[in-house]
Parts: sequence; C-alpha cells; structure tokens
Amino acid sequence: MVKERYLKRTAFVLVAAAMLILVGCKSAPIYNVTDVPVDTYTKDLTAEKVKKAIVKAGVGLGWQIKEEEPGKLVGILYLRKHMAKIDIPYSANGYSLIYKDSNQLNYDAEKQQIHKNYNGWIQNLDRAIQSHLVAL
Repeated sequence: MVKERYLKRTAFVLVAAAMLILVGCKSAPIYNVTDVPVDTYTKDLTAEKVKKAIVKAGVGLGWQIKEEEPGKLVGILYLRKHMAKIDIPYSANGYSLIYKDSNQLNYDAEKQQIHKNYNGWIQNLDRAIQSHLVAL
C-alpha cells in the first residue's frame, strides 16, 4: 500500500516535471527566409531600390542595417539583453534573411534551433520588407 502510493507520487512528480520542461521550452528551428522574389508593379526595379526598401523596413522595426558589400546587407537587432544578426543578400530580383549570429537567444548550432522569438522578429522583418517593396 505504502509502496503503491510512493510509486504514484513519484510518477505524478515526474510527469509534472516533464510538462513544466516542455512548457518552458522556448526553442524552435531557425527560420530563414530564402530567395524571396520581388513582386512589384515597377518595371524599372533596381537592386538599389530593393536595398532601400530593406533598410527602411528594418530601421522601422529597430534593426540596424549596414551594407557589408554590394548586394549584401547585415542586420543587427538588439532587444533588452538579446542580439540577433542576419545576412541579407539582395538583388533586383529578390532577397534572403539568413541567420548569422546571436547572443542570449539559446542558439544550438547542432540542432539549428534558437529562441522562438527570433523567428517572430524575422517574420516581422520579412512582412515589413514586402510592404515597402509593394509601395515602390
């Protein structure tokens, strides 16, 4: 009788602990945006116009966007104690948002996982870029 109660309590504690771990799990696979085609009604779209749309969208969301080389920007976002850094290759035909580095975001290189908030930041940036491109 006592042994059964002990086993039931132990099982309950283990299940509760496992649920807390899963609920507290804040990692997700890294979300990269790759080769997004640029769809606008502007026939004279240039890489420079795409770059300006990306910079304007990023700055509007708090990203620091700098040109690393022609056709490639680097975006850095600082939020509280967190930092996310991405490569942004672009051309007149499209762009990508690729994970580069981070700090305090539980990045796991082996599993290619990161804090789930990072993915939301990238999705927001992608939507903002799309909005700016459509406005061209």
